[in-house]
Amino acid sequence: MRKIRNITLILSLLITGSAVVAQNLDEGRKFYYYERYNSAKNIFNNLVSANPNNADATYWLGQTLLAQEDVDGAKAVYQKALQASPNVPLLLVGMGHVQLLQNDATGARNAFETAINLSKSKDANILNAVGRANIDAKAGDVAYAIDKLKLAAERDKKSADIWANLGDAYRKMTDGANAQLAYQSALAIDPKYARASYMIGRIYQTQGTAQEGIYLNYFNNAMTQDPSYAPVYAWLVDYYYQRDVNKARDYLNKYVAVADQDSKNCYYQATILYASNLFAQSAAKANECIASGGTNPDPRLYGLVAFASNRLGDSLNAKKFFETYFSKQKPDKIGPNDLDQYAKVLLKFPGNEALAASYVEKALALDTVEADKVAHLQGIAQSYLAAKNYNEAANYYTRILKVKKNFGKVDLYNAGWNYYKGNSYSSADSVFGIYTQKFPEDIFGWYMRSRSSEGLDSTGSKGLAKPYYDKVIQYGLLDTAKNKAQVITAYKYMVAYYYNTKKDNASALDYTRRILLLDPTNTTALDNLKALSSPGTKVKSKTTTSPEKGKPEVKVKVKSGHQGTR
Repeated sequence: MRKIRNITLILSLLITGSAVVAQNLDEGRKFYYYERYNSAKNIFNNLVSANPNNADATYWLGQTLLAQEDVDGAKAVYQKALQASPNVPLLLVGMGHVQLLQNDATGARNAFETAINLSKSKDANILNAVGRANIDAKAGDVAYAIDKLKLAAERDKKSADIWANLGDAYRKMTDGANAQLAYQSALAIDPKYARASYMIGRIYQTQGTAQEGIYLNYFNNAMTQDPSYAPVYAWLVDYYYQRDVNKARDYLNKYVAVADQDSKNCYYQATILYASNLFAQSAAKANECIASGGTNPDPRLYGLVAFASNRLGDSLNAKKFFETYFSKQKPDKIGPNDLDQYAKVLLKFPGNEALAASYVEKALALDTVEADKVAHLQGIAQSYLAAKNYNEAANYYTRILKVKKNFGKVDLYNAGWNYYKGNSYSSADSVFGIYTQKFPEDIFGWYMRSRSSEGLDSTGSKGLAKPYYDKVIQYGLLDTAKNKAQVITAYKYMVAYYYNTKKDNASALDYTRRILLLDPTNTTALDNLKALSSPGTKVKSKTTTSPEKGKPEVKVKVKSGHQGTR
């Protein structure tokens, strides 16, 4: 009887021990789901240390390291386990995942197919892991992932995770409709599966601000379904920190309450200081986070110091930290705004213009949203304006005309005016030619075509500006109270044109009288009236005028002809 009782006790202990292991593995996977990777890694490390043959724990330890972007660490974990157990399907999938991340697609596919064959295509966990690996890695085959995940969903009809991964696969293919259906299937299985609601929100978020109400509603659903789901709080911190720093701070507090204390957590705290315009404090906090982050602090911390230094006017430190950030961050994690800001910093160091331009091009290639592309072009144009390089500024403003579907008067003005200011009269005339085509009744386009043509015909001998000044007069006379200055300028041109080029004193006299009808005290016109009425007297036509209200003042001094000056 004692022996039987002892056997029963042993069995009881074994069963209890198995339950503890399973519970710990589930706990580790839960931490992984919440993106609490340090906590997950600690659990999986303990499980592997206790039992090196625990394939599930080894696989998830490697996955956690991959989530922390430690590819070499994950590779070492899988290699060591496979040396002891070379035919464990889950470990083969883990190694295949690493191979994909290292761009060995052939080796990865062999590992996946071997794992699937060993499990006879019946193990949903293996199929799910294969799908997840191909979604995560840039070199992954998304169509292959979808095929295996669909098969996994047939094998396990109660896994919300499989459907969520299928949603990720469709999302990677930019198939938003099927992605949303897959995420909704995950929610049908587990209504508290917050990641599915969060990812549906991310689908709508990529469609721009017009969908803001929809995607924020899905994020709110995710927080309601599982208040411990940290990723949604992290996203909302990023979302609000440039829109509403108080809301960003509230979400940061919620994030900190459920997230691991690591350099990522520290990064968000530093960003709130940046969003609050406390740039010195933000840089100090980020440097503190770097110092306490061990050997692999969050690379974004270096970028944050660069941004803060730039706002503090410390271009040298900004340049240094941008370069460190680019060296430490994964290329696919470097955003267009990072590239754009670095380009602006580079322009503060003479000789870096070509390099700066290359970073702007990279930023434009990465961005798919029209408004963001325009912002990049405007930003670099403004940097050139600050350096008084008007032609380069105009070049970038002109590119906005190609990016914007519905460019307007301000866009045309920025391009044309800066070409004009940089003495690139032909380019200015081309831009203002577009202006007159799109807004033919707006006098300003005709006025600037006139000015640009005068720049191309400095002596006035070719009369290039005349047809455009005719238009200035035509549209200007519709509202002389508003357009008086432009019309008078056009009349002055006509005086010089007919007097100097056409030798037509009568027409010159006619336009002089028109000037005096609008401005009876105009001293130049009064002098010219006398001169034109008294042959042999020089005609004066030097002008200083201002463009229409709201535009920068234009001052033009036309070179003299052989019989007088304008």
